[in-house]
Amino acid sequence: MNHPFGIKAKWALHGFCKGQSIRAEVMNVDAHGRTVARCYLPDGRDLSAEMVNIGMAIDWPKFSNGEYRRLETPDARKKLWLADARQKGRMHVWEKFDKQRAAKSKGD
Repeated sequence: MNHPFGIKAKWALHGFCKGQSIRAEVMNVDAHGRTVARCYLPDGRDLSAEMVNIGMAIDWPKFSNGEYRRLETPDARKKLWLADARQKGRMHVWEKFDKQRAAKSKGD
């Protein structure tokens, strides 16, 4: 949620999943204790692939072994620049974004 397209991505995912039972296959637990899973719709479609395919997510090779990169839309990394920066370890970009957003919300 904490990036410029977070809310749009949330609603896109909601559109895929609403009213359906989702199957999750746990793959790993990350360094922060979060579960990493592959999630599937009842018809067998991979939710990560669907989100990448519509430009609402980018491939995260650390967890996917690059499986979804070929599905990325041409502008995905430019549009999702904040996620791309985080993936590349440029956390100063996230920190700057958070400070600017906090300053903006105080001014509203």
